[in-house]
Amino acid sequence: MKVLLATDKPFAAVAVDQIKSIIDGNDLEFVKLEKYTEKQQLLDAVKDVNAIIIRSDIIDKVVIEAAKVLKIVVRAGAGYDNVDLQAATENNVVVMNTPGQNSNAVAELAFGMMIYMARKKFDGSSGTELKDKRLGLHAFGNVSKNMARIAHCFGMEILAFDPFLTSDQIAEYGVKAVNSVEELYSSSDYISLHIPANAQTKKSINQELLQNLPKGATIVNTARKEVIDEDGLLELMAVREDIRYVSDIAPDRIADFNEKFASRVFFSPKKMGAQTSEANINAGLAAARQIARFFKEGDTTFKVN
Repeated sequence: MKVLLATDKPFAAVAVDQIKSIIDGNDLEFVKLEKYTEKQQLLDAVKDVNAIIIRSDIIDKVVIEAAKVLKIVVRAGAGYDNVDLQAATENNVVVMNTPGQNSNAVAELAFGMMIYMARKKFDGSSGTELKDKRLGLHAFGNVSKNMARIAHCFGMEILAFDPFLTSDQIAEYGVKAVNSVEELYSSSDYISLHIPANAQTKKSINQELLQNLPKGATIVNTARKEVIDEDGLLELMAVREDIRYVSDIAPDRIADFNEKFASRVFFSPKKMGAQTSEANINAGLAAARQIARFFKEGDTTFKVN
């Protein structure tokens, strides 16, 4: 069985070495394609592979149909909207992610951005503290659990809304569950987004919801840009001069945000959530182990399609 590591943005060398060691140690053949610049290079590389490990690389229908003997794709990370799940299912390809491996890295980044905005981008003027502020977690998965752990240390009050969990499950982490997304937004000084981008969530963070935010609130988006209704947010920020927005995903209307609200927005130059040495290694190794278990034991624990 041949396993392809296909990354236009490569893993750290130490991670690649350890991924190869896991693959080789399970009697699988390891091949890699790094820093490729044309889709055709990927199409050529997948023709005879049985498994693929990716990061943010696009595995669409064309790629899947070019990979005639492909059995499994593992996205090294939590999000998997860069993989065409329908095409994978139609071609009997299992798709997995590696939940939890990047969670602490994303949570730490979110807090870094919160502090940056609370202290007015360190411009020398008086800011505010996180202590005693209310943190609202929109969804309560692995990243949010790490957010809660860190927030407790800052002395914040923590709220969460997740329709798939009970109040007791959320309360186990010292977090108060609220009954609706509207209640979460009206009760939080900082809103941290941890929802996927799908048909139900795209543009769901809209003006109608955001107008419930209390004075001075900050929206922190380390999820996906598609969940934000950018037109609505821009309109709201024009009339609510107290609202701030930070994200590690550049919005489509970044020029408008920066031109109109430069002091109240911040966007990192690229997706930064998983950009730590530790997360880089953890996600890659988890992907390699999942592939090994899939071929040896038929394990599909983290299947998403």
